[in-house]
Amino acid sequence: MRKSQQGASYITILLVIMVFAFVAKAAVAIWPSYWDDRVIDNQIEQLMQESSSEITPSKFESQMSQRLDMNNIRDLKFKDIATVSTENGLTVTKKYEVRTPFFMNIDLVQTFEKSFDQRSVQSK
Repeated sequence: MRKSQQGASYITILLVIMVFAFVAKAAVAIWPSYWDDRVIDNQIEQLMQESSSEITPSKFESQMSQRLDMNNIRDLKFKDIATVSTENGLTVTKKYEVRTPFFMNIDLVQTFEKSFDQRSVQSK
C-alpha cells in the first residue's frame, strides 16, 4: 500500500509569508540607520587624515557638519552625536542612538558608539 505525499498546507504557507514579511519590515526599518552610521564613520576618518594636528575642535565640528550635509545626513547634527577633543592629539568620540518606529507602539532602538584617534587613523 502506497502513501501519497502531501505538500505544505495553506496555513504553513501563510505563516512562512508572515515571517518573511516581518523580517523584511525589520530590515527596511534598520538599514538606513546603519548606512548613515557607516557614512559618518568614513567621513570622520577622511577628515582626520586630511586635517593637520593643530585643528581646533570647533573647526573640525563645522567641517564635519558640512560633510554630513553634503552626504544627505540631515537628521543628525554632528555636535549632538560626537565630542571632539585635542588633549592628546585629535580624538573624536561618537555616541548616539536612533529610534525607529516599527509596529504600532513598538520602536527599534539602535545604539552606535565608536572612538577615533588621529594618530591611529593616519597610520592606516
